[in-house]
Parts: sequence; structure tokens; C-alpha cells
Amino acid sequence: MTQTPSLPQDSQSLLSDLKNQIGIWAREAGFQQIGISDIDLNHESERLKDWLAQGFYGDMLWLNENLEKRLNPSELLPGTLRVISVRMNYLPENTEQIKILKDPNAAYVSRYSLGRDYHKLIRKRLANIADKIRLYAQQHQLTEANQRAFVDSAPVLERPIAQKAGLGWIGKHTLVINKEAGSWFFLGEIFTNLELPLDTVKVKNHCGDCQACLKVCPTDAFVAPYQLDARRCISYLTIENKGSIPKEFRQAIGNRVYGCDDCQAICPWNKLAHYTREPDFLPRNQLDRASLAELFLWTEEEFNKRTEGSAIRRIGYERWLRNLAVGLGNAERSEENLEALKSRLDFPSELVQEHVIWAINQHRQNLKRKRRVSDHKWR
Repeated sequence: MTQTPSLPQDSQSLLSDLKNQIGIWAREAGFQQIGISDIDLNHESERLKDWLAQGFYGDMLWLNENLEKRLNPSELLPGTLRVISVRMNYLPENTEQIKILKDPNAAYVSRYSLGRDYHKLIRKRLANIADKIRLYAQQHQLTEANQRAFVDSAPVLERPIAQKAGLGWIGKHTLVINKEAGSWFFLGEIFTNLELPLDTVKVKNHCGDCQACLKVCPTDAFVAPYQLDARRCISYLTIENKGSIPKEFRQAIGNRVYGCDDCQAICPWNKLAHYTREPDFLPRNQLDRASLAELFLWTEEEFNKRTEGSAIRRIGYERWLRNLAVGLGNAERSEENLEALKSRLDFPSELVQEHVIWAINQHRQNLKRKRRVSDHKWR
């Protein structure tokens, strides 16, 4: 790696002061923690290439592109010397995850997507901080700041970077865990050419012998600790997957209609998680307590209106119905659920029709099984 020349003492002092200012600006912007790392990610190269070689990324082809940019931030933004990592809590209070998962008629929506789309909110706040950094550098005659904010929208290895910056360690479920705050938080980054002082404290991995997240996964998506096969992950199947949901996973999906939080919900460290203070992350349109049938009967116009500004909008109405059809196929056999399914039998989408027919057949098969059990009792 190319060595950068040392800055004069006054510049070092200014950069140290700037780092402190960034911490203040970040807290004012609603972030719970920041950390600053260098850009050396060579230690991630072998692991990432092995994961890609096994095809665990499924149809997320972009993960197999721009590999050099992922592993070398200065390839993504020329001149980058530091990465400012931030985290922001997103878990709303009283969303009763376990209660909803145990109710077969309720729709479970991943907690991160109950409110406003985090991309826009966090990117805007990071861009504002980047502007303040640029102005500070200009006022104090430091190197002209060249920087850019990222929020899950570019080839950035945000979790290894966050770990390197001291925000936490990467758990066995592949998410970043913070010892004081669990894992219910978003990450964001600012790449900068300013040689800010580093956070060099190495965070210890505290997962120990615990395997709760690996065992709880409904679809056995973890092939090993720290290794996720996205093709089996419910978040991938209900969000990233554009086609049919493989039949082998449909019953295991249960009532999870957009994403899955099981591996986080069971993590012991999340007993220490802090609830979000962001009003924009609070549930909208009662998505934290709606029934499957209720959401399935939304018209496309209602879907577009109620998911405006939400991360859910990205999957579109067709896949929304696909996911809900699977949920209804796993729900209780009731007149409300069956009528909802039948109302979409002629929906102009083969994808939706396929999953609706599967769901109705699930109820028929369950009814036949119950009758056989009942007949056997009376013999």
C-alpha cells in the first residue's frame, strides 16, 4: 500500500479536532456511534472470493461485480484514505415480534422496513455531515476534501469496514453486533481523502460457543458459522428473488412476507438493544399488526400509496402478492383467508397465480389430513 506523507503538526491537530467535530455532528444527526478506519481490506479478499465462488449470492449478480472496488475503497472513490462508519438504531418499541410470528394469520414484516426507507434518511444526513467536513477543511486550509456518502447503495464492504472502525464484530449470522447495543441498527459510510486519526481499538468477537442464530433459521440458510447461503435466506427469497419461491422453502417461510429477523431476534446480545428515537422508523399503516388477508386485498393503488417512501415499494405489487399468498397458504383455514386467496385466482400474473393455487391446495391438503385423523379416531 502506498504510504502517504506525514502532515505538519498543526494539520494533525486540526484533523484531530475535525474528528471530534464529526462525532458531535453525527450525534446531532441521530447516529449512535461513529468510527474511523483505513481502507486496507485485503484480509477480506479470500473470504469474499470463496463465498462468491460457491454461488451463495444467488441472483444478486451485482455482488459479483466491481470486486476491486469492494476490496479497495480508493478504486470506488479515487484518493480515499479513510472511511467514516456510522450506525443508527432502527428497532421500534413494542412491535411484539414473537407474538406475531406465532399468529399464523398475522403478517410479519421485517422490523427495518416498518417505517420510512432508511436509504434516503441516512444518506441525506451523511451528505450534510460531509458538507460540514468540506467546509471545515476549506476554512482551516486543509487538503481539499474529496468525499462521498454511501448507504447500502454501492460496492462497499460495509460490515467489515464497520468492524474495522470499532462499531462491533461480525456475528455468526453475518451481521454486525455491538456489545452495548445488539444488532438492530443501520450502517452508513463517508469515504474521504482526509487523513483523519484512526480508531484502532480492535473489537473482540463475543459470540463464543453460542449457535442460537444458526439453529433458529427456518430455512437452514447458514451453511456454517459466519457463512450465509443467501439462496436459502427468507430475506433473499421474499425481497431479492424476482421469480417463484422454491416449494421446498414455502412452508418454512410461515407468515414472513417481507424479510426475516429470526437470527437477530434470538441473539442474546439483542437483550441490550436500544429502541429507535427516529419517528421515521416507526411503523406505518399498521404494518406491525396487520393480517395476511388484509394486506393481500390491497389494490395496486393502495399498495403504491401505503408503501410510498418505504423500502417495501422496491419489490413491487406482484411480488408483494406472491409473498402474501405463501403466508396465506401457511395460515389457518378460514373463510376469510380462503376468500382472499380465491379473489386473486384470475390475477393477471402467472407468478401470483402459481402461488395462490399452491396456497389453496395447502388448505385442501390440510383439510384432508384432519379428516383422516378424525376418521382414524372413530375406528
